[in-house]
Amino acid sequence: MGEAPKNRAIAHRRVEPAESNYFPTPPWATRALFVHVLGTKGWRGLTVEEPACGEGHMAYVLEEYFDTVRASDIEDFGYGDVRDFLDADSWTDIERPDWIITNPPFGNLALPFMQIALQRARTGVAMFVRTTQIEGPTRWRKIYRTNPPEIVAQYVERVPLHKGRWEPDGETFTAYCWLIWRIGRASSGTELVWIPPSRKALLFARDIERFGAGMGE
Repeated sequence: MGEAPKNRAIAHRRVEPAESNYFPTPPWATRALFVHVLGTKGWRGLTVEEPACGEGHMAYVLEEYFDTVRASDIEDFGYGDVRDFLDADSWTDIERPDWIITNPPFGNLALPFMQIALQRARTGVAMFVRTTQIEGPTRWRKIYRTNPPEIVAQYVERVPLHKGRWEPDGETFTAYCWLIWRIGRASSGTELVWIPPSRKALLFARDIERFGAGMGE
């Protein structure tokens, strides 16, 4: 099930270059997208791409729902393919997926990630982003004005992200949400929904066994 490697033990923390844009997504935060927003049924038979997979924290959870998970990253983290999502030539041999679900790079790369995902996905796009990404004149002009997300799903608790590692007990002051588009669906405005507290219920022992507490993604 899925094209990404499975059950790979992480023996040591990967040393990140200073300029790395690598912040693993807690597995429970991806589960919350399905449990509280998209639903947990009806994904079998569909394909999903995770084009910023790191060492697989998000792709690992996507395998719980989708039959085919295509994981890739511009860096070689030992998981999935090495591909530059922003380089169109690197995708000419890959069929378009039904969904693209990812935590895009921070900073200026988030916008082109959204633009390409919306062109490439057949059915839907879900982007895990800082809540501040819903603002900004450039993002509004290039995406939100003409193609607003169908749903903004805001976590009511904070989702801790740490550079180069996942800390199951971590804390943060930064707020995150999901931006969700359904391709080809007529827009009736953007719905704001809240994701209830989820870490306690959706963080599983197998997540820590697979990735290790405080280890890189």
